[in-house]
Amino acid sequence: MTGPGFIQDELEIKFLILYIAARVIEPVPFDTILDLTLCDDAIDYFDFSDCLTDLVRTEHLTLSDDGLYFITEKGRRNSVICESSLPYSVRLRCDRNLEEWNRRLRRQRQVKAITEQRPNGTYTVKLMLNDDKGSVMDLKLMVVDQAQAKSVSRRFKESPEKLYNQIIHLLLSES
Repeated sequence: MTGPGFIQDELEIKFLILYIAARVIEPVPFDTILDLTLCDDAIDYFDFSDCLTDLVRTEHLTLSDDGLYFITEKGRRNSVICESSLPYSVRLRCDRNLEEWNRRLRRQRQVKAITEQRPNGTYTVKLMLNDDKGSVMDLKLMVVDQAQAKSVSRRFKESPEKLYNQIIHLLLSES
């Protein structure tokens, strides 16, 4: 344990990790769980790492081949039982961080831009915008080089709704 904080021992770190894993909307990498767990100043990297490894070993969490952690049913049951042991202020801080993280995860699922090189050296940029019900827009564009492809992808990801609205406006307006 490092600085002053509310988390007092490794058992409480495990409770916190389970609390977080039960609330993220999809499997997450090590760094994400670490960032979300470091919401209390008393937790250090080494204690966290030991606790996370132990939770995988005891089958409270699973670790996929691509390095993503996900809570098991055993972990979910124990999280429900133990969450009240966590200090209220830590849970509040954690909930705020989780809300932001889950919002970003949803956004990543809803907005995608994929670049593929064509045999002739040009690029295809696939732009996809989804909502909770499915596809809102799938658009394929040909661009002349990789720099354009990256620029189109970046700008689409910044404001896909604006592009969608502009396309609809152009298609529905009288010329």
